[in-house]
Amino acid sequence: MDSQASDNALAERAAAGDDQAFAVLVRRHKERLYRLLRCYTDDADEAYEAVHEAFIAAWGALKRYDPDRSFGAWLRTIAINKARDRGRRMMVRRLVFGARGLDDAEALATPDPAASAETGVLQDEAAARLGRAIARLPSALKAALLLTAFEGMSQQEAADVLKVSVKTIETRVYRARKLLGKDLALDRSAPIR
Repeated sequence: MDSQASDNALAERAAAGDDQAFAVLVRRHKERLYRLLRCYTDDADEAYEAVHEAFIAAWGALKRYDPDRSFGAWLRTIAINKARDRGRRMMVRRLVFGARGLDDAEALATPDPAASAETGVLQDEAAARLGRAIARLPSALKAALLLTAFEGMSQQEAADVLKVSVKTIETRVYRARKLLGKDLALDRSAPIR
């Protein structure tokens, strides 16, 4: 299998039934999707499950993939929709079965191995606080922020993924950053450095 082939070429081959081409696409995109959904859901297990569901959905929808569009952006659209669906289902479960502790204290980033132990602990705490603050953002604001700030997408690319205008993305990112600033400022016990 040609692992140097473009995403579009692999998607075309996968749509024609080439399982190996799709396997290359999965290997190429799974970690990035997981990082995106890990930040989006603030739950490692939910992120893992949503990534799995996204790849299943992508496999089933390959014949409808538009090769004029970025495969990565198309896949991220599917993944965010799957995470939203899982979030809605979880909310219904909580209403029906009662709340359960979903606060994940696991840090989102690992410290630099060369850093001191104290610096590593501070970085872990800051990353965990930031992750919790991002998780508390409204879904629309969170998606716009994650795609632009963490995935490095342009506002136009994020607008295409979320199917909104560029102005909407700009507004959502502004509002997300403003809410994050307020949320993190309230936590004075261990400020982010």
